[in-house]
Amino acid sequence: MISAFTHPPGVLSIRVYYEDTDTGGVVYYANYLKFFERARTEWLRALGVDQRELATREHLMFVVRHADLAYRQPARLDDRIDVHTSVDGLGASTIQFHQQARRNETLLVTAEIQICTVHAVTFKPTRLSPSLRDLLQKALH
Repeated sequence: MISAFTHPPGVLSIRVYYEDTDTGGVVYYANYLKFFERARTEWLRALGVDQRELATREHLMFVVRHADLAYRQPARLDDRIDVHTSVDGLGASTIQFHQQARRNETLLVTAEIQICTVHAVTFKPTRLSPSLRDLLQKALH
């Protein structure tokens, strides 16, 4: 399920499709939450974290507890944006992610996303497992 952390914070490239835009031709604001979710998932996957297995074997799931986004510049149809993901902090049952959406060098959106680990059946907050905590600790800025 979990492998050693051996690489820098991840970057996920995403192409903006027509379905991602609003009537003004820019990315609809809520779609950035989807982009950030995909990037966090791929970042965890690159670390060797299989979320399905985590839920099945350890009864542990990730849920968004808090999201703070700042929109700076719009992305448009057919743009390629890069979502940068890193971990800024760990609590007993929380992971603090810092994410940025960029088009080339232009900063589009920043996000501070707090994830809470919960029990897969009761949905009550659950401490990070020691192996997951160790892995994420190595990824801190």
